Amino acid sequence: MSAGFDHRDPGTLEQTWADAAPWRAAPPLHLDVDAVVVLAAHPDDETLGAGGLVARCHAVGVPVTVVIVTDGGASHPLLGDDRDLRRERRREAVDAVADLAPSAGLVFLGFDDGRVDEQRAEIAARVNAVLAGVADRPVLVAAPWWGDGHRDHRVLGEIALELGAPSVEVVGYPIWLWHWATPDAVETSGWQVLQLTDAERAAKSGAIARHRTQVEPLSPLPGGEAIVHDGMRAHFLRAEEVYIAAPITAGASADIAAFDDFFRRHDDPWGFETRWYEARKRAVLLAALPRASFATALELGCANGVLTAELAGRCDDLLAVDASEPAVRAASDRTRDLANVRVEQRVLPGAWPAGRFDLVVLSELAYYLGADDRDLLARSIRGSLTDDAVVVACHWRRRIDDAATIGDRVHLELSRSLGLHRIARHEEADFVLEVYATAPGSVAEREGLA
Repeated sequence: MSAGFDHRDPGTLEQTWADAAPWRAAPPLHLDVDAVVVLAAHPDDETLGAGGLVARCHAVGVPVTVVIVTDGGASHPLLGDDRDLRRERRREAVDAVADLAPSAGLVFLGFDDGRVDEQRAEIAARVNAVLAGVADRPVLVAAPWWGDGHRDHRVLGEIALELGAPSVEVVGYPIWLWHWATPDAVETSGWQVLQLTDAERAAKSGAIARHRTQVEPLSPLPGGEAIVHDGMRAHFLRAEEVYIAAPITAGASADIAAFDDFFRRHDDPWGFETRWYEARKRAVLLAALPRASFATALELGCANGVLTAELAGRCDDLLAVDASEPAVRAASDRTRDLANVRVEQRVLPGAWPAGRFDLVVLSELAYYLGADDRDLLARSIRGSLTDDAVVVACHWRRRIDDAATIGDRVHLELSRSLGLHRIARHEEADFVLEVYATAPGSVAEREGLA
């Protein structure tokens, strides 16, 4: 959706939006990331569209960096060179961001206002350089929405969508949408909402006022009108900020043939039997199980069955699956004397097994799946759980060359997609392990100790 518009028009009244509240059913914007980067095409975009987010980051201790791409000097072209708008707008942005989050980083890239498209490659390189400082950790990038109807906003949003780092989640914040669109014509799929506290709303209101060159007339002459007139400004004083999720792309899951070849060439792939790291990690996983035993269990990505054999002692019936035929053969050989274990070759998440399980173990698998497959995996797990089930996820946190994403991203997605109670989290430099349950309650609470 996009449109042409004139900022001098009254636009859609804020009361019209407030009455309809099309964001009412949208899920919340989550901040379970290690850092946030807010991209602004012009000085004031960051405050209007994402000022509450910047303030929230400061309040909860999430590092936030604001990157302002252009100098903002073309906002009032009819005024000529009578005023140094570049200098004024930079000063306004400094003051506004300080109001929102004194701890925030602020980066001015200084590109020409109105020419983001022509400078696309250079801007992308500079933005990627900023992100390099937070590489390999979950990062939320908030950028002007790619459908906002303003060319600079659209292009910067597209640049954000093309960043491509597996650890980066991109959301778009609308600005001009509220001016030219109407509630009955917006598509709300992908919307997420940040509900602002009174303190955050007050900080944002004050920060908006800092942008005097945009919210006040610069001249009584034509061309000197306020860019953000009072009617437009009202959209950004509401108690909600709306963010639009990036479109999901199919991505690419890892090639099963490569795993087949790897298992054929290695008797002990990844050192499951020989490395203390692997033995200790299995011990941590088993110790994290909140119950002594489980009736029906499903292990996803069993590899050569080392963990399978240890899980078997805690399960009445254990189904272990893997996509690789050599891996399934090795796991079957290892567990042939365990009557409560079945091993099957299944390419997940498509060939999902039937039945309900009160334990699902997902270890070192999900980052080899593309985005669509990870989403389907989470939905399949959720649909296969009993009413009193446990899900354990464990993944390597460092980058893997042939993986579609990183372990931290997998766990971030799982925490949202499963919709379960997280009852334990173990995090080290090398791996992260989380335990989710369909029903709340710690081990001590379940045994009447707490």
